[in-house]
Amino acid sequence: MRILVQKFGGTSVSNAEARTHVIRHIRKALDESYKLVVVVSAMGRKGEPYATDTLLELAHGAGGTLPEREKDLLLYCGEMISAVTLCSLLHAEGISATVFNGGQAGILTNDAFGNAQILSINPARIVEALEEDQVVIVTGFQGRTATDDITTLGRGGSDTTATALGVALHAEIVDIFTDVDGILTADPKIVQDARQLPQISFTEICNMAYNGAKVIHPRAVEIAMHANMPVRVRSTFSDTEGTLVTSISEARENGGRVGDRTVTAIAHVAHVTQIQIVQEEGQYDLQLRVFKAMAQQSISVDFINVYPSGLVFTVSDQVAERAVDTLQAMGYAPKVLQNCAKVSVIGGGINGVPGIMARIVEALTEQDITILQSADSNITIWVLVGGHDMVRAVQALHSSFLQC
Repeated sequence: MRILVQKFGGTSVSNAEARTHVIRHIRKALDESYKLVVVVSAMGRKGEPYATDTLLELAHGAGGTLPEREKDLLLYCGEMISAVTLCSLLHAEGISATVFNGGQAGILTNDAFGNAQILSINPARIVEALEEDQVVIVTGFQGRTATDDITTLGRGGSDTTATALGVALHAEIVDIFTDVDGILTADPKIVQDARQLPQISFTEICNMAYNGAKVIHPRAVEIAMHANMPVRVRSTFSDTEGTLVTSISEARENGGRVGDRTVTAIAHVAHVTQIQIVQEEGQYDLQLRVFKAMAQQSISVDFINVYPSGLVFTVSDQVAERAVDTLQAMGYAPKVLQNCAKVSVIGGGINGVPGIMARIVEALTEQDITILQSADSNITIWVLVGGHDMVRAVQALHSSFLQC
């Protein structure tokens, strides 16, 4: 069987007009002789009746003490409403379809309610339905435990559902439909002339996702990357091919430029707090004590620089006060700089190319933007700037590296 997995996000199923585009893409795939699995998210975004955030607000308004297991039962409803609505519309169009929740689709997870990890997938029921020429609609973002409890996979989990099913079913490709035409070189709300990328490597998009780009969830990319499963990011509202996410070798075989360009995109993360601690003379366990304390408080640290004289790292603004209180209770006097932003220059061709950091410094210096901290990996260079400089920093770096 030629199997195609299509995933439609919340904006794609949010209203009747949007759902007509979904049905059009389904019809097109069926006309191309694909056996089709459709993964759906909850309808709409925060404020709309069945959106995930709306359901969370319902739980919060009812005392805010709902246990994580029961919260997953509530969140399960959003995707189920999307799935049965789409199923009804397909039947009205004469298209045979059936709905499976995550557990029925064979997705087995651990019991980390709210952020469960997929342990295995047995897609036997899906395969049987596909052999009967049915469109299989699967509720994204969810699975079940070995004891039949419903779990959710964390925010962005519908992307993970789609790529995991694609791998389990040996699908030809996974299409992630969203409200943009593909993956762009920067956030178009900040860079008006950001360009669509026809192709991008798994590693590049994974780094973009971890550094603020919200087009596809990084866990979904990692699953696809390990199985070399090609993914397309496309618009629900057009017929453009979008952006193909694939390996560098596959792209080169198809005439793509993945891996040949130095810089691919500029990403950013706002609302970051920088914390700096100076090590006193004779104090040799500062780093160990600080990072163990952050871990015990379940505070994720990022952008870490360790020196003989101390250390500096960042946390999100949301947990900054708790991090500082913890450090002060330990007897430290942290230097705190709030409202920062991390801006990332990402590209598969960065490694080993001289002058990239010099261009970053030059572009930011020309705009009088101070670099508060920096770090790098094989394909990413990060700089920390003041939050008030974030927009100008993204624009300056995009202009320097990616201007047509």
